[in-house]
Amino acid sequence: MALMLATPVNEIELAPGSAIRLRVASWQAYMALLKVLGEHRGTRVAYSENVLEIRMPGQLYEAVNRVLAAIVLTLAEVLDLDFNNLGSATLNRVDLVKGIEPDSCFYIGSAQAGQGMGAPTSLPPDLAVEVDIASSSHGKLAIYAAMGVPELWLYRDGELTIQRLRADGQYEAVDKSVAFPVVRVAQLNEWIALREQGTDLTVVKAVRAAIS
Repeated sequence: MALMLATPVNEIELAPGSAIRLRVASWQAYMALLKVLGEHRGTRVAYSENVLEIRMPGQLYEAVNRVLAAIVLTLAEVLDLDFNNLGSATLNRVDLVKGIEPDSCFYIGSAQAGQGMGAPTSLPPDLAVEVDIASSSHGKLAIYAAMGVPELWLYRDGELTIQRLRADGQYEAVDKSVAFPVVRVAQLNEWIALREQGTDLTVVKAVRAAIS
């Protein structure tokens, strides 16, 4: 349920791993709140249908996001694909009245992937990562779909699924990555499991060994 708060949004304190949903009157109010929150913060925000969600990632959340980003970057390097790591860039579409901050997102193998630093990022990323540890990601899939993100790696309930955007604007779970067709979802989950007992380097070495 979305709340109306009297506390200024930049003074809201969230525990790691928690989230809050706020009723926001308009797109202009959402943009003003983003400005108040600033760019240098640990939270992630999403906006759709006048509801703003603010999340504070926890330790497990960040660990999963980091290992998935490491897998993406290693795959792109080994497969010799141009890439542009956008991190958790804010994706806003005023025409859709929606905005979201993926945990990680990338241009991979597309024209945008070869652009230099500071190039505009108006087109949707080729791949986005959404880690769902404590808050529901169901509503966010609709935001990603509306923005035309062709592939979403969704980590939820301890398992990663590859979500591919269909022509009808809905996501479906698939076995193979769109950005990296040689990679199956089972492999991705095996690499994530390696991180539970090892380090990021353990995962990177496993990716290289499997793909090289």
